[in-house]
Amino acid sequence: MPNKNQFGDEAILRIGEVVEVSGRKIFVAVDKEKNLSDLIFNGDILKNISVNSYVEIKKGFLSLIGKVDGEKIIEEYQSKEWSGYEKRDKNKRVLTISLSGYINKDSEFVGGLREMPLIGSEAYLLTKNKMHIVHNLVKDSKLSINIAKNDADDLEIDFPVDGLFNSHIAIFGNTGSGKSNTLAYLYRELVKVLRERNAEKFEQNSRFVLFDFNGEYASADCITDEKTVFNLSTSAVAGDKMPISQESLMNIEVLSILSDATDKTQKPFIRRALRFYETVLADPDPLRYFKNTLKSKIMHTLQMADKEKAFLLVDHFRQILPEIDAAGIVDAIDSDLEWHNTLSHYMRMPVGDRLDTNPAAIPNTKIYQRVDTYNFPVDLLSKFIDFLYLQLTFDVISNRAMNEHIAPAVNKLISKKHDIDKIFDSTGAMQFWDSNFVVVNLNNVNLEMKKTVPLLLSKKLYLDHKPEEGKSLTFIIDEAHNILSRDSFRESESWKDYRLETFEEIIKEGRKFGVFVTISSQRPSDISPTLTSQAHNYFIHRLINEKDLAMMSNVVSYIDRVTEESIPVLPIGTCIFSGVASPMPLKLNVKELELHLQPRSSTLKYKDIVPKAVIEE
Repeated sequence: MPNKNQFGDEAILRIGEVVEVSGRKIFVAVDKEKNLSDLIFNGDILKNISVNSYVEIKKGFLSLIGKVDGEKIIEEYQSKEWSGYEKRDKNKRVLTISLSGYINKDSEFVGGLREMPLIGSEAYLLTKNKMHIVHNLVKDSKLSINIAKNDADDLEIDFPVDGLFNSHIAIFGNTGSGKSNTLAYLYRELVKVLRERNAEKFEQNSRFVLFDFNGEYASADCITDEKTVFNLSTSAVAGDKMPISQESLMNIEVLSILSDATDKTQKPFIRRALRFYETVLADPDPLRYFKNTLKSKIMHTLQMADKEKAFLLVDHFRQILPEIDAAGIVDAIDSDLEWHNTLSHYMRMPVGDRLDTNPAAIPNTKIYQRVDTYNFPVDLLSKFIDFLYLQLTFDVISNRAMNEHIAPAVNKLISKKHDIDKIFDSTGAMQFWDSNFVVVNLNNVNLEMKKTVPLLLSKKLYLDHKPEEGKSLTFIIDEAHNILSRDSFRESESWKDYRLETFEEIIKEGRKFGVFVTISSQRPSDISPTLTSQAHNYFIHRLINEKDLAMMSNVVSYIDRVTEESIPVLPIGTCIFSGVASPMPLKLNVKELELHLQPRSSTLKYKDIVPKAVIEE
């Protein structure tokens, strides 16, 4: 009886047999008649075997699936008694195949090795049905999205929502490689699918924050038209403001972030000032409490014999007290004070009262009387800065802290105050979650605040979300190297460490609290390896830089050599997908969004900015 493999339909699909097994590498000798570019099977045109094609190797009833890594020609020779060696069969093709997995009894593809083929095992092309099985990432009718096709066969690829989005995602690629389109398409489809499933529960239980450094995702239709966009600006007062509660701003961690405070000296000082602030505000008359405390420190200062310390403290009082006196006249607070260098004491002029031996004269000084005109500043941060200066006088007088160690943190907070006033609203009149998808546009924010705002907001939202149960929070960080770089020289080591540690905590521990992170970058080698290695799913577009490629090789260990070597030459829109959502790496063509849905990341063309001249007849 004829064998079906010889005479039936499967004979058309047979490409050869295994001739060598070496570890994961399988070598298959191709049958002579299978050297054509295409085959026709059941009315379908199948591409014949080539590099990157998938192969089915049968071992009994088990179907092993492998991918062709390469091929070569082997010339065989046959000995003849009368003429020595004679060349025979110059077209003996041998394929090098890496096993990817197997198809189980339930017709599902399972990644990994179960068994190895035997010498003589037959190898076959995959039918379209089996190609679907191998590329089926969605099991049991689960929620799915579709954004791409298989590169080789134009096969539609569905991604499971669970397995992809309840994980950390990394999207890497050089400028113009299509990574922004991939990011926008991914989350557009996710929002669409979840909103169609149950719009009310989606709004209540899923939240997304996208940090947009270049203003690419702020347009009305990008990702979703039901989103809140904060167009922040430090260069103009006209920018939007983000709400931040007074409790959130008056937090030791937040204040330490804003002031770049060091752990050993400056942060403990801020903590003392914060306790002082809370004590004063808890008093029935906080302003009176503050004024009386300020007056007592002025009394102590004007009786000091240490000129350097006394002058320093008067400068601190100058930062707190208004320049205008009770009559509305601009007048320096120390214009009636004079230091006697010989006897080392303050004198009140022009009467010449010696203040160290005559403290009763101090209430008559301008600096003391100016306290009566003081009132708390309207904005919260300016108010707290006054408390910082008063706390600093406490510490300097008691020798608890050295001014040169503490002053940089106070000055840093002052330098950021104007930017913070332009970006944040602490009145409590605004809500952050007007919708469950928020885009924070940082395009018009200066470099320092571009690092500060995502850190400050991520820390706050993460801490607020941790007690929540059954809800998700997703941080999407475009151009992530801006804030996750390990080699930044524009900031102190302690500040950089704190910034990285914060995001490392979120990406390491967040998943158990339903917090997920998606990072997108054109320079993955600049990002902390701790962060990139914690991603579970990777979309890798074209990368050319050697450091970036080396990082990919180290971090994404389950990409095979052939796939890895193709990364520098990937076409626009094509990427390598690898991760827990797929049993093996896939080369995909990501579909292109319609023009009005695309991020604003396209390359400017001269034909658009210099239109063709109209020649009048």
